Amino acid sequence: MTDPSLPQNTSKQAPRSVKYVLMLGALAALPALTTDMYLPSLPAVEADLQTTQTAVQLTLSGTLVGAGIGQLVIGPFSDRFGRRLPLVIGISLHVVISLLCSMTPNIETLTGLRVLQGFFNAAAAVVALAVIRDRFVGSAAAQLLSRLMLVIGVAPLLAPTVGQAIAGFWNWRAIFYALALIGVVLVAIVWKFMPETLPEDRRSPGHPRHVAGAYWSLLRDRHFMALAVIPGLGLALIMSYVVGSPFVFQNEYGLTAQQFALVFALNGAALVLSAQLNAALVRKFPPVRLLRTALLVQLGLALLLLVVVATGAGGAIGLVAALWLVLSAQGMIPANASVLALHNYGHMAGTAAAVIGALQSGVAGLVSPLVGVLGGNSLSMVSVMIGSCALAVLVLALGTPAYRKGGWPEHAGHDDGQRVSVDD
Repeated sequence: MTDPSLPQNTSKQAPRSVKYVLMLGALAALPALTTDMYLPSLPAVEADLQTTQTAVQLTLSGTLVGAGIGQLVIGPFSDRFGRRLPLVIGISLHVVISLLCSMTPNIETLTGLRVLQGFFNAAAAVVALAVIRDRFVGSAAAQLLSRLMLVIGVAPLLAPTVGQAIAGFWNWRAIFYALALIGVVLVAIVWKFMPETLPEDRRSPGHPRHVAGAYWSLLRDRHFMALAVIPGLGLALIMSYVVGSPFVFQNEYGLTAQQFALVFALNGAALVLSAQLNAALVRKFPPVRLLRTALLVQLGLALLLLVVVATGAGGAIGLVAALWLVLSAQGMIPANASVLALHNYGHMAGTAAAVIGALQSGVAGLVSPLVGVLGGNSLSMVSVMIGSCALAVLVLALGTPAYRKGGWPEHAGHDDGQRVSVDD
């Protein structure tokens, strides 16, 4: 098996169509839209359904857990039947469930529906990643993933503001009508413009024994699993901020829903800008070097955030600034970790992408509720974020040779000059 630390050959031609990037980015952003449009309405949902803050936060965590399970099912399905079919089925069911969420009578029903919603719209995320691996490897894939962050980043930038506007004009249930409409548009785009990137001669048999064998081979690969879990810990950090921030900023710091939406957009910009910086840096530096550096920098910044919260330095502005710095490191982590993890598994990209996606959603879904359990305040939010950072560094250090002297050569994961351009 080829070592991902060796120079990678990117013989496939890079996409030069902005439309291609926008299409994949829109698909990959669907789960984020499903979460972020709903965020400013969490206090309203708590009041309307007469429930608790922890129970409302579980509707977000449940979506992530559902997505984790869904990707494990949809990934092998896409390796067997191609990328388009599971995409159309998954997004179509997302539309149906969104409409059901708009009519939910209680928090228990809403939580269950959100789990199903995460399960089916997982098709969008796992297929988008598999399509990239179908066509690209190495730094070319890392660059494309980073460019997609520009599109995916529109979700945290605009979705809360749009969601607040919809909920303010109607109510929080209308947000799910909007999510259903987005799903309808995506199905139409996929049907008309999405090419099939997995030819029949490259598809897997799809037998349960074959699927189980594929998953077992991935689980036995220590390097793959270490790299695959790092995006999950990164999402755990983000979701700890996501589930805690509406209550921290609005209840603890006194911001209005509109002010919170603006703060959320500002922090979303940190993810977008750092992802674009990663796309530029990966032209000169190998993904493994960027990954190990970004993780250490993020851990240091998270500790600084703890000091700001514990001392109250700068008030709300100090908190926003420190959060912005922590989130700015995140844009350089998942793309590089995912590319290194997928490098050896082009023959079963859907299954490998499903494991990465399942870990991403599952780990985040299990970790983020700790914010509410620990008190739902700023200190509990930051503590969970620090724990996610520290664990990611530990996983990379123990599961791979990234931090060992001579463990990975400096050219690890580089493409010897071949690049991807999506600027035309």
